[in-house]
Amino acid sequence: MSDTQTLFALVAGATETAAIDGISAAGADPALMAHTPSADAEILAYGRPVRAPIVPVSPSGCPTPAVVTRAARERVDFESVVVDAGLAEPTGAPTVDVGAAPGGDVHDPEPVPDAGGIFADARRFGADLPAERLVLAETIPGGTTTAMGVLAALGERRAVSSSLPENPLELKREVVDKGLDASGLARGDLAGQPTDAVRQMGDPVLATVAGLAVGALEAGTDVLLAGGTQLATAGALVRHAGLTADLELATTSFVAADDSADVRALASENDLALTVTDPGFDARDDHPAMAAYLAGEAKEGVGMGGALALADEAGVGMDAVRDAVGDVYDRVTGEAAP
Repeated sequence: MSDTQTLFALVAGATETAAIDGISAAGADPALMAHTPSADAEILAYGRPVRAPIVPVSPSGCPTPAVVTRAARERVDFESVVVDAGLAEPTGAPTVDVGAAPGGDVHDPEPVPDAGGIFADARRFGADLPAERLVLAETIPGGTTTAMGVLAALGERRAVSSSLPENPLELKREVVDKGLDASGLARGDLAGQPTDAVRQMGDPVLATVAGLAVGALEAGTDVLLAGGTQLATAGALVRHAGLTADLELATTSFVAADDSADVRALASENDLALTVTDPGFDARDDHPAMAAYLAGEAKEGVGMGGALALADEAGVGMDAVRDAVGDVYDRVTGEAAP
């Protein structure tokens, strides 16, 4: 049965930062990567791509985490909405527009020039949503690098995860340092200035997620940040906006086990109650999707950790979720797995 009091909001957008070689695995080909968020939205809404010309897979063939999120939704039946936070390509999923354009390269002095306006529109929308609990998720290739940029501008820990098995942290730090230089910033210069931090170092998805969270919290709605270090960064933005309300972060065991990400410390330092859910994919390690997740690809994204947490809360066993992952994988790829 659907929990009408819980609303799952997927915030989808793009940043030119994703085009930097070696930054993201969110697409088999850089030219097709721009379609990934649009396809993710369709998989969440319909269970398969309907307009997007691709099935989002990594270069090695690992499918998008949207497969897992949709699988959990098919067992829990939670309501969802997609927020267009700067999509680069059209999607067939119904969307709410917060006036965001795709983000520029983090090397630019202002990759999100209208961060303040995006945040304000999202804040109003978050305050008006008819839900007792808002679950916020993201899909944006390159988003962990822009998240690192925002964390640096805020003066927070610069630890982020990666969609790749080996986290290219040195590359990300080099990119962020160049971005700070281009914006005339030193680490911590924008502490307490969350929209400026996003304007100069972030992406439109972060501006939107933070705005939605602030608006919802101010309206008395419970907020669950569904994701890893990108959503923890959104939590840091909420804290730098001056809100001290209870805020939860739900992520996967894959992110929690990634020492390079250090999501536990990032959550603790920003007073985010952390929930970690293990989908038990090792019980189905013969399945290509679950084997790829176990190998360290696509550790999080499209609210995978939050969706798994919702399934766990609803008493849906992870064995049922794994069965649903197999069903959705077959539907999305058009081929049955072993």
